[in-house]
Amino acid sequence: MEYILNPWPWYVSGPLIALVMALLLYFEKTFGMSSNLKTLCAIGGAGKFSNFFKFNWKEKTWNLTVVLGAIIGGYIAVHFLSNGSGTDLNPETVIELQHMGFENSGATLVPDEMFNFEAVKSLKGLSLLIIGGLLVGFGTRYADGCTSGHAIAGLSSLQKPSLVAVIGFFVGGLIMANLILPLIF
Repeated sequence: MEYILNPWPWYVSGPLIALVMALLLYFEKTFGMSSNLKTLCAIGGAGKFSNFFKFNWKEKTWNLTVVLGAIIGGYIAVHFLSNGSGTDLNPETVIELQHMGFENSGATLVPDEMFNFEAVKSLKGLSLLIIGGLLVGFGTRYADGCTSGHAIAGLSSLQKPSLVAVIGFFVGGLIMANLILPLIF
């Protein structure tokens, strides 16, 4: 008999996220991926070149467990807790993406037309990667945090700047998906 695994339901994963956030609040810690990049740069000596990286990074090394947990958790999720199904997209979305040139929408987690080595070798693919990376980097720095930090940690601790940032993330995502992406593809 074959057992098919499904994603954890909201009533399991939601309370686990709430428990982690409550523990972080109790221990007066913050959560987010972008702060880990700042810590790694400081560990690597970036403070010699920019004052932004001059801080006591040893106080932040505990947060590197977030990166390790994301890597290990992602591996476990894909290899042991996944049923192998693709992304369940709305059929109308699949049709729209096919009109833009995405052949196997939903078959993989990310579209091969954008996220494979052949796409990066093209001028269009390389340009999207560089411009997108710069925009994400600028946005993360300007918002003083990333989507995970603001949407999970910031909102759960009722921080107004996180609410503004999350609204900005969603508006930016809607503009990208509905206005800019169709122009690119």
